[in-house]
Amino acid sequence: MRKDLEIKIKDVELFKKKLLIFGNKYQDFVLLDSNNFTSRNTQQTYYEYDFIAGVGIKSELTEKTDFNDLSNFNKKINDWKFGFLTYDLKNKIEKLESKNLDELLFPNIHFFVPEIVILSKKAKVSVLYFENQYKESEIQNIIHLIETEDLSVFDTKNPSINLKKRFNKKEYIETIKNLKKHNQNGDIYEINFCHEFYSKSSIEPIFTYIRLNEVSPTPFSCFYKFDDKYLISASPERFLKKNNNKVISQPIKGTIRKGSNKKEDEKLKEKLFNDPKERAENVMIVDLVRNDLSRTAKKGSVKVEELYGIYAFSQVFQMISTISSEVEQDIDIVDIIKNAFPMGSMTGAPKVRAMQIIEEFEKTKRGLYSGAVGYISPDNDFDFNVVIRSILYNQTRNYVSFTVGGAITSLADPEKEYEECMLKAEAMLRVLK
Repeated sequence: MRKDLEIKIKDVELFKKKLLIFGNKYQDFVLLDSNNFTSRNTQQTYYEYDFIAGVGIKSELTEKTDFNDLSNFNKKINDWKFGFLTYDLKNKIEKLESKNLDELLFPNIHFFVPEIVILSKKAKVSVLYFENQYKESEIQNIIHLIETEDLSVFDTKNPSINLKKRFNKKEYIETIKNLKKHNQNGDIYEINFCHEFYSKSSIEPIFTYIRLNEVSPTPFSCFYKFDDKYLISASPERFLKKNNNKVISQPIKGTIRKGSNKKEDEKLKEKLFNDPKERAENVMIVDLVRNDLSRTAKKGSVKVEELYGIYAFSQVFQMISTISSEVEQDIDIVDIIKNAFPMGSMTGAPKVRAMQIIEEFEKTKRGLYSGAVGYISPDNDFDFNVVIRSILYNQTRNYVSFTVGGAITSLADPEKEYEECMLKAEAMLRVLK
């Protein structure tokens, strides 16, 4: 059993920075941060916790490779679990394959039960720890160690990084033209095409995360350390959340830059909301998500709670829709995740055919990019993001990578699609260059 110890923290933002330094000393560590994101329907729709962190390993799932293993792990251990699912788990769900280049070498699945959970809800910070492993005085000492961490690591900036693209602009535009032929031939209605920026370089993960979070604070930010591998994420997108019997998904489809003043912002938001291409992309994925959720939902419970919502982030406005369902109390929660995975916003529609074409045209294995990271609580609630706007790093191989993409329909303008990808890459480029 875990004991819940409330702790008094004067400066939560400073505490989170010091927690990063402390947690990074462990083999496994994760910090999920909502950044107190404020937008429409914030409290209900966006975050359950101000932040939540898992430190150290009590139990771990990593060698196994599919959803059945995760289901067994979840049933066996009734406790907090943190973990990730890579895009390439699609091959365990459908008859698909991934043979493209993989320089990052993340496993298909990684989940762990942490020794210590630290979370903040409505500004109340608590430590959840095992009574048979720690005394309260030992936990107080750990908090003291966190609070006295040396912040000089933030003075350690990244070396100059020469980022390369898997597709130059000419190649990208030609690829979009070829993908549009699949749209026009009726193979697919929409496809999410992605391309990688990469470098054989070393980075300082904590500095990189703090810098990215400053440039682009988002509701699904994440710092995830697993052995020598790191996810540094500024994701704005939720994949799936379960709270009691309610499940919600919030796909993003539709992006436009922010303006230089409020008047321009209002015009740009209106332009995005009324853009026929963006609305078509969004509603196609909404229909796909409705179908995915219906596979585990109570009959007649799937609803579109919000269609074409326009949300403001630091660099862009995004079009987000919210779809919900209700599930039975005794459902295997891993089935909910599996039946919606990979998320439609990162594949296209029809999902299986889109994924086959993605494999044909993309040059690298997606791995954790367009996968999901999140937590499962002891009462089987969960919240997972979509891994986008994220930097991936293999420290042993000195390999840094981020990937951006967009939805391609028959209405797509290849030049504008390239510009949108560069807009999405902006925060990562600012941090790494």
